This record gives sequence, structure tokens and C-alpha cells, in this order.
Amino acid sequence: MAARLLLTIVILALASLLAHASDPSPLQDFCVAVNDSRASVFVNGKICKDPNTVTPDDFFFSGLNKPGNTSSPLGSRVTPVTVNQLAGLNTLGISLARIDFAPYGLNPPHTHPRATEILVLVEGSLYVGFVTSNPANPNQKNKLFTKTLYPGDVFVFPEGLIHFQFNVGNTNAVAFAGLSSQNPGVITIANAVFGSDPPISSDVLTRAFQVDKNVIKYLQGQFWWDNN
Repeated sequence: MAARLLLTIVILALASLLAHASDPSPLQDFCVAVNDSRASVFVNGKICKDPNTVTPDDFFFSGLNKPGNTSSPLGSRVTPVTVNQLAGLNTLGISLARIDFAPYGLNPPHTHPRATEILVLVEGSLYVGFVTSNPANPNQKNKLFTKTLYPGDVFVFPEGLIHFQFNVGNTNAVAFAGLSSQNPGVITIANAVFGSDPPISSDVLTRAFQVDKNVIKYLQGQFWWDNN
């Protein structure tokens, strides 16, 4: 009986932790971020500006009407509006991004470690998708969910899962994404694996990808573009 009670308490404790595994709720009306690298206090987020010095500009961002530069080899550009661009987002648990695509441009496979993303397409057509985490059954494979979007369509990418967007049309495409964190983060898979500093050991990557070491060295020698 005691063991069963202890197990119940542990399960409830873990469930409580999971339920709160997101940006913390604000404890005041707002907490405008202080973007000062000299600040001596480090917190999970950003320290708050004195409320008496807060202005409307702390809650304002201008520029999402302007197309991003898509001239890179990826053919895409992400214009983020996170707490780093809009200080008033601090502690509010949301952010936004505009994503521009040249014809056949790609927002390459990446993850947001701290946020779910919901994307709405306003111009063009996009082939989008995400891949599930490793299945419990070793005989199964990670599952791919994809959809082709047209203006007005919405697609959601669950938190932490690898996802992508690809312009399948011969015209520009524009999408806007909402994210469930003031600072969602982004890990572009190819950049992180083959372009880290210092580089991951080629022995590790050769074994992981089961290819010749020269292939790994070639990939590590490429310039990996960042479209953010």
C-alpha cells in the first residue's frame, strides 16, 4: 500500500513538472526586458525594466510589412520578433516571425527547442512537414507528416520536432508564424551537425551516418547558411 502511494505521488509530481514545462507565467502586468550585456544578474529570461520608465515603444515593433532578403542559396529569410527584438514580450510566452521564400526557397529542417509553432501562409504555396520523435517500438520509423499549403492555410509544428517549409511554386511565398515562447530558439540541423565550433569529431559523424569519412569532411568543409 505504501509503495503504491509513493508511486502515485511520484507520477503526480512528474505530471505537474510536465504541465509547467513552458515559459513561466508573469507575476505582474508586464516585465519589459533590459537588453544590457553589462547586467550583473542572470535569470531564466531577462531582468525587468523599472515599470516607471516603461514606454509604449517597449511593446512596439515595426517592419514585418517589409520582405526579407532571400538572395542566399537557401532562398529564404526569417524575420523574428522575439524578446530580443521586442522587449515587452518578456515573460509573456509568445513570439512571432515572418518567413519569406524565393521561388523554390527552403527553410531547412530545424527545431525550436522551447516552442510549438503555428504557421499561416498568406502568399504562394509551401510544402511543409515535421518528423516525429523516435518511436518506442524499434521496428518502427520516425513518421513524417506533410501538407501542401495555399494562402489562408494553417499548419502546426509541435514543440521540439524537426520541421521544414519549402516553396514549391515559381513565385515568392510569404508566411507568418506564431511561437509559444518569448525566446523559442532555433537549431538548424545541418548547421549544428556539420558546422559546429569546434566541429564534432569526424569519427563520431562517420559512425552515426554510416558513410565514408571523406564525405563527412566534405560536409564539414561547406559553408552552412543561416537564414535567420
